[in-house]
Amino acid sequence: MNSIAQRLKHILTQIRAGERAYNRQPGSVLLLAVSKTKPAEDIAAAYQAGQRHFGENYLQEALKKQQELGSYDISWHFIGPIQSNKTKALATHFAWVHSVDSLKIAQRLSAQRPPHLPPLNICLQVNISEEASKSGISLDELPQLCEQIAKLPNLRLRGVMAIPAPQHDIEQQRQPYKKLYQAVAQLGQVGLDTFSFGMTGDLEAAIAEGSTIVRIGTALFGER
Repeated sequence: MNSIAQRLKHILTQIRAGERAYNRQPGSVLLLAVSKTKPAEDIAAAYQAGQRHFGENYLQEALKKQQELGSYDISWHFIGPIQSNKTKALATHFAWVHSVDSLKIAQRLSAQRPPHLPPLNICLQVNISEEASKSGISLDELPQLCEQIAKLPNLRLRGVMAIPAPQHDIEQQRQPYKKLYQAVAQLGQVGLDTFSFGMTGDLEAAIAEGSTIVRIGTALFGER
């Protein structure tokens, strides 16, 4: 077993342990392997060990890897900042986009999604810690934007994504996730089933507060 396969097994064990510890349904938390800056060979190694969902931050790098790994049945997720001139490629080459933060971007993704593909799964990025350096909408903007985006064709609004300010204490790590989970619960939006939160450093806190997709890079592929 190579080191990526061993690390993958270890992370999945952690995720399943978190599900049990916080009374989550077994298998309710999906591992998204964050493969930005990592070569196609590393993705292939994780794929051969059973991983199917991979997240990329940089469009050109991702498209190159998709070409190299064209024979693999990978579900590609885009998790980086979105520029308007990149939406056509995102709409064409990805199954998921986690980082939508405006109606304009959503409208472009909807208009540019090829008709032969299923609706594009999207999450709204919420700047839950209100950091000036981070993308994302405020919690106050969430209800209206959900309502507007839910009406767009060719998209399936799945839920929310967040990257809170780093904390080292698990109770502090849990607070922003709890706040966001509760805000979504109050929306009453039918069909929002995805909470894309939790990374290598706050995996347990995210699972405790309802995460359905954890985005893990360093713990799987090593330091960048």
